[in-house]
Amino acid sequence: METTHASTATAAATTAVGSRLLKAANGWWFMGDGGFARLRPAQVAADGTLLPATEQYLQEAGLYERKPFSSYSLTVLTSTDCNLGCGYCFQNTAQDPKGGVRPPRIAHARLTSEMITSVLDFTRQRMTAGDFRKLSLMLFGGEPLLNPRGARELLRRAADLGELNASMVSNGTLLTPLIAKELNAAGLRSVQITFDGDKDAHDAIRVRRSGGGTFDVIINNVAKAMAATSLRWHLRVNVSHLNRHGMDDLVERLAANLDPARCGLGFSLVGDIGVGYGNDLAYGGELAKEFARWHARALELGFAVARPRANRGCQACSFKDGRYGAVVNADGVLSSCWETAGRPGWQVGTIADGYLPAEETEGRWIACSDQNEYGEDAAAALSAFQDEVDSVLLDQLNSAGRL
Repeated sequence: METTHASTATAAATTAVGSRLLKAANGWWFMGDGGFARLRPAQVAADGTLLPATEQYLQEAGLYERKPFSSYSLTVLTSTDCNLGCGYCFQNTAQDPKGGVRPPRIAHARLTSEMITSVLDFTRQRMTAGDFRKLSLMLFGGEPLLNPRGARELLRRAADLGELNASMVSNGTLLTPLIAKELNAAGLRSVQITFDGDKDAHDAIRVRRSGGGTFDVIINNVAKAMAATSLRWHLRVNVSHLNRHGMDDLVERLAANLDPARCGLGFSLVGDIGVGYGNDLAYGGELAKEFARWHARALELGFAVARPRANRGCQACSFKDGRYGAVVNADGVLSSCWETAGRPGWQVGTIADGYLPAEETEGRWIACSDQNEYGEDAAAALSAFQDEVDSVLLDQLNSAGRL
């Protein structure tokens, strides 16, 4: 048995909640809050459950023990507007009734200096209450760079709250080298950029609201920002029936135009979360094999690929009192999750008044990993698909010496 786990000196009580056991090519992979282990076939029963002796060993090794969160997690929308018209976006309120690229969206809000003061005062109180000395800040939108001034100011002032680890989710179309350097100097450390398949598919899906594709401008912007800054990058690739067949070419194109050593690369299914978007992909074994092939090639080319983990949940949305994190709209409204930020009827409080009582947020407090919107059968199929993908990915990472 090979085990890897972090220090658990201040961990919470032992629990099996969220642990995963996945069939490997030769044996099994166990993932718990305290780390992961590769198990021999004889350590798991024929029905795919842990033998009592194996479970005891994992408990004693600390792999069930939950590590305490080391930083407070804060997501702030600097702008709810977006210059793109992606049909699946969870901040749309419906599809474009004219069939175009201008779907109706959540209400306009823009982060101001005054609101930054309120957001940081709220955050300081939450960090003090939780005894946090580190802050994990994510700049979010809409498109956060529709308000670059607000993004810069928030970064600079947030550094006063403690040790800062700041990231941003951006579509990349507005990320000029100058803006990238200014954000990097203000404390930004990493950026997530999304692609929707290779060039032709991407340009048909990730379209400007004014019309026109975005692939070339995103690639060029990221390449120039790489040359101008120390930022690291996570390239998220959305997978649907519209783009799956171009993924092999996309991986090669990304490696040819960007520096894989500074990039993480990951693939995620995109579906409908209530805005009328359809993804006709079946979650069968063929798709899992394709995910495995894309990940394998990404590793060969030098991209970082995230190790699958236990189902620990998100700091902000997995705890209904918001004790470990918050998602704050540009107008100061609190949401449980970035998926519901700014959406009408999903607010769970405000930074001025705090979180609403639990009985008032019942049905509004959802987690970003929640699969209820897919329906019970689809959620089960999606979970089984993810297990299949993750088990192969763990084998690949292990073979590559990247665990």
